Amino acid sequence: MKTVHSIAALAAGAAALALSAPAFAKAGDPVTVSEGVTIDPIVEGVLRYEHVDQDDLDLDADALTLRLRAGAEINVHGFSVLGEAESTLALVDHYNDTIPGNHGYLGAEPYSTVADPQNVEVNRLQVGYKGKAGSITVGRQRIIHDDARFVGNIGWRQNEQTFDAVRAQGTLGPVLLDASYSISQRSIFGADSPNKYWDGDFVLLEGGVKVAGVSLKGFAYLLDYDTRLALSSQTYGAIATGAIPLGAKTKIDFKLRYARQSDYGANPSDYATDYLNGELGIALAGFGLKGGYEQLGSDHGLAAFQTPMATAHAFNGWADLFLTTPNAGIQDYYGGLSKALGNAGPLKGLNAAVIYHEFDSDYGQIDYGHEWDASLGFKVSNYAILLKYANYNAQSFGTDTEKVWVQLGFAF
Repeated sequence: MKTVHSIAALAAGAAALALSAPAFAKAGDPVTVSEGVTIDPIVEGVLRYEHVDQDDLDLDADALTLRLRAGAEINVHGFSVLGEAESTLALVDHYNDTIPGNHGYLGAEPYSTVADPQNVEVNRLQVGYKGKAGSITVGRQRIIHDDARFVGNIGWRQNEQTFDAVRAQGTLGPVLLDASYSISQRSIFGADSPNKYWDGDFVLLEGGVKVAGVSLKGFAYLLDYDTRLALSSQTYGAIATGAIPLGAKTKIDFKLRYARQSDYGANPSDYATDYLNGELGIALAGFGLKGGYEQLGSDHGLAAFQTPMATAHAFNGWADLFLTTPNAGIQDYYGGLSKALGNAGPLKGLNAAVIYHEFDSDYGQIDYGHEWDASLGFKVSNYAILLKYANYNAQSFGTDTEKVWVQLGFAF
């Protein structure tokens, strides 16, 4: 396994390019045209360098990509129309972008994968209405539930996941309600991919209430794919989040989540299994500490709990070894340390984090491996800079994997 020193020059080059770009303003408030009529321009982008080194591939991946989104939202007395285009350009393309036949290779590209292919597409195109009782949105839209563990936009990748759907959100007394029906999941793989979308009948339901400072939610996800039959499933569960006071200035944040998943629709497998997640966090002496356990269960090694609409990069390690759950399931024991470092000259809002994961199977007592992740974020002028690192050490699953990112984000 090579170390990060082997790619230091490219990373430094990406950072220099990022910092030499012209300044952009922060995303601002909508522009008022007249009473009750506003226009909210959308211009934002991400410039990212990503390096991937895997022991089972001869060619490391080096990707320098630029993602731009542009559009506008017009609001007229509660009614809205939003249109947004998305484009990703590969400035350095020594990587497997998941599109068959690129770089002159007939079969699989010999590079490690960076799932950010060049792309131009309509990202969002929606109409909606928002009033005192709630809102309704129809069209291609972004849908994120809670922390995106089950439904999200995969915001880490350059090409965003969106949905062709109708979504209604509102309140019924103290209860918050969220219901969506989607006919198409628009993937991160871009307009030229054979997997650019997956059609089906998808029902996404969530309802919640706050009781004594604790947020309680129940959810149901019914996914009936037309082609990804093995991922058709029904999932029912609940999540509780809140804080336990430990004196005047200290508290323990907690998250508890449980779900039960089984086959649905035309899924050829007959399975049922559980999901468990418990996490505690506390702030001490300026440091943030957290620890947790997550289990994506297995039905006797034949099938496992899957989350095909999740922003999976945010869970089970940034090296992305577990975007799809192995049939033996996953047990993830994790702990993290974070620190807000304040300002240092032109570097504003410095923050750092380190996270450790220990991965085992749910069935069969398999030691998959372990992973260290680290990040450093800050702002320079109105740019958001992120340095990020992941190192997965394989035991009985996957291969040793090392990833490095240097990223700049901007928005009007």
